[in-house]
Amino acid sequence: MTTDARTVRGDMRGVPGDLTTSTRPPTTIPLRHFLVALAFLAAGGALALTRVVGIEGAGAGLGRIAAAHLLLVGWVCLTVLGAMTQFVPVWSGVELHSDRLATLQLVAVAVGVSGFAGGLWIGRPADAALFAGLILLGFAAFVYNLARTLWRARPLDVTEGHFALALGFLALAAVLGGSLAADYRWGVLAPLGLSRTAVVDAHVTLAVLGVVVTTVFGALYQLGPMFTQTDALPVEDRLARVETAAYPAGVTLLAAGRLLSFATLATAGGLLAAGGAAVAGGILLRRLRDATATATPMLSRYAVVAVATLAWSATAAATWTVDPLGPAVRFGHPAVGPVLLGALVGFVVVGSLYHVVPFIVWLDRYADRVGLERVPAIDDLYHARVAAVDLAATVLGAGLLLAAAVSPAVASVGAVGGSAEGLVRPLGGALVVAGALLFAGNMVATVVRHGGTAIFGGVGSAATTPSEATDADDR
Repeated sequence: MTTDARTVRGDMRGVPGDLTTSTRPPTTIPLRHFLVALAFLAAGGALALTRVVGIEGAGAGLGRIAAAHLLLVGWVCLTVLGAMTQFVPVWSGVELHSDRLATLQLVAVAVGVSGFAGGLWIGRPADAALFAGLILLGFAAFVYNLARTLWRARPLDVTEGHFALALGFLALAAVLGGSLAADYRWGVLAPLGLSRTAVVDAHVTLAVLGVVVTTVFGALYQLGPMFTQTDALPVEDRLARVETAAYPAGVTLLAAGRLLSFATLATAGGLLAAGGAAVAGGILLRRLRDATATATPMLSRYAVVAVATLAWSATAAATWTVDPLGPAVRFGHPAVGPVLLGALVGFVVVGSLYHVVPFIVWLDRYADRVGLERVPAIDDLYHARVAAVDLAATVLGAGLLLAAAVSPAVASVGAVGGSAEGLVRPLGGALVVAGALLFAGNMVATVVRHGGTAIFGGVGSAATTPSEATDADDR
């Protein structure tokens, strides 16, 4: 399937006209972030699946932490770092402060996460702690680089404001995370009178609810209107201001309450955060309902995000009203909170990358040829059938995980010899991992087929034959 200049402009009619692409950094930078992040997704998914089926590393008690860092820091955070590095300059119309710092952040975080997770997996947390310093270095470079960039973009709009808040949450989460890593080696928390469990609770709150979800909500204020091709209702502008105030304040209070073991403060923060999330989910759901754009892998996944956000906010609010403290309720309801929050974050990241990666490749490989020859449309760069299969697998897998979490009877289906553990949970986990691997392969194939060796040099530097330009998958 091919397209001419008019078709390309039609496919991109949801992109605001005031975006300044001349300020973006070299596309090799975000592409490398995304590809390295996809490698961490594969590694983290495989590690998580081994735990589901009962296979543990030498550091059995630390395997969960290793898998969490591969997925949350290696996949999600590196994706966030790459996306913000690319699109903050575009959205804000200012130059990225430093391309070199953007490259440094990728190397430092990637090496740091690999060493940290590996050390935990083999049961050597004291050695793993040494790699945490590299993670801190990478995050420090990112926070400084983006803060300097956003400083020139003032006054900040709703998306930029969320990103600025996420940088603050990242700095705080990194400090607590570094303290936890140092505690493995030097035992620094007890002399300070700090409970390790309380510090972990605060760290996780700031990292997941603060950094990741705040970034997601901020991006959706741009991506929602852009790709549903809908206009904001007057009431939604007011609701967005409420969410912008309530959600970050709620996360801050929730983290502080957990760090200080102050349940009342944590409950107040939890209710504010859950209420803010409900507002963001409701706005997204309305836009999807009224969308005039053609259905895409991104929009179908955003529909899952809207439903998951509303369900998570309701169950989290009910849970944190009763008890906001302790490992079991870090992500809201003990049974369904982790799955719903995982869907909220995971489907946003996957859905967004289904547009962002092909768009970046198309922009540098084909954009300057529009009007001169026939070029593929953005959505022709990836395998549409694979995208449909990975969506079905992840939705079905998440549904099975939710069913197993809610109903012991469902969870025990297929149990052997009186064991309470059945096949539903492992099957659900396997489907989610399979969907994630299909998605990762689809994105890597897009870059290799259409970007060639561009990720290691100048994108679009290689010559493209007419047959390459018209190459598209059977859809």
